[in-house]
Amino acid sequence: MEKTILVIDDDAMNLKMAEFILSKAGYHVRKADSGRSGIEILKQEKIDLTLLDIEMPEMNGVETLQAIRKDEAVCESKVMVLAASIDEELRQTMNGLGAAGYIGKPFLPADLQAQVAGAL
Repeated sequence: MEKTILVIDDDAMNLKMAEFILSKAGYHVRKADSGRSGIEILKQEKIDLTLLDIEMPEMNGVETLQAIRKDEAVCESKVMVLAASIDEELRQTMNGLGAAGYIGKPFLPADLQAQVAGAL
């Protein structure tokens, strides 16, 4: 059965690149350009893994993951962090919120596919 990956990122180019890379690996990809729209997709569809950008306006990745964990409908969702850099404080915060792993940006196709496959 085809796995569905949700990518939440405010950068349109990152969304397109992730969709291209993951689609080539056989995944169905859903995209959201904000934390709020990503949470709505999580509530409406069966998502196997969410890739969540940290640096977003309005509602950043930490706030988005906090909201996911507080919502009974989606609190068990598997979420990996997308970030250009992750300091120790951010890593501890995201680990505390149950992040399934980290993917550095910019990501190489093989690395992204391997990280996603490993998380699933």
